Amino acid sequence: QVVISCGFAGANVKIFGGDAGITAASNGGTHMAMEDVSIMVAVPGMTVVEPADPVALAGVVPQLFDKYGNVYLRCARKLVPQIYEEGTDFTVGKANVLREGTDVTLVACGIMLAEALNAAEVLAREGISAAVIDCFTIKPLDEELVVKAAKECGAVVTCEAHSSRGGVGEAGAAVLGEQCPVPIRRVGVKDVFGHSGPAWELLEQFGLRSDAIIAAVKELV
Repeated sequence: QVVISCGFAGANVKIFGGDAGITAASNGGTHMAMEDVSIMVAVPGMTVVEPADPVALAGVVPQLFDKYGNVYLRCARKLVPQIYEEGTDFTVGKANVLREGTDVTLVACGIMLAEALNAAEVLAREGISAAVIDCFTIKPLDEELVVKAAKECGAVVTCEAHSSRGGVGEAGAAVLGEQCPVPIRRVGVKDVFGHSGPAWELLEQFGLRSDAIIAAVKELV
């Protein structure tokens, strides 16, 4: 229905995917879409967005409705850490740099942005300088900024609460493979289905906490 009635028809439909991925928590594996981004990015003309917190959500939604076209907006429905200050500007299609760095760039989206920032703090205390980029627009990806960061740091780790296949990790790897080949690691859900549990404990079980990001960085740096 999304492909034909929305995409092929050139419609103007805004789809909200709430309780994305492991944030479905106690609803369990049948409600945990780990593959939704990979499906939606394959639909021609579809914009795919995953804001990290309520401020980001409020910043991008008006833009999505002001522009004609199909959109898939993915986010958590429950409490998430607030990262952005009220009044922060967001531009759909452009990523935000939250932290500068010289050794590695962490490219994150959604609830993984908080984990990436936590990882960057720990890495800084260990002498590793990590930049953090919020790629809240997964399609179209801000290729210019991702390539610029890769050139400056020479290594990239992507972070997403989604399958490591077909999400921001593969999008980033594809861009860098064509324009700026650098060592890259993808932190995401492996080739498995979800199951019930508290959301933040599931982050640990699926290898999505900051310690997994730190381990990936240390493989590269």
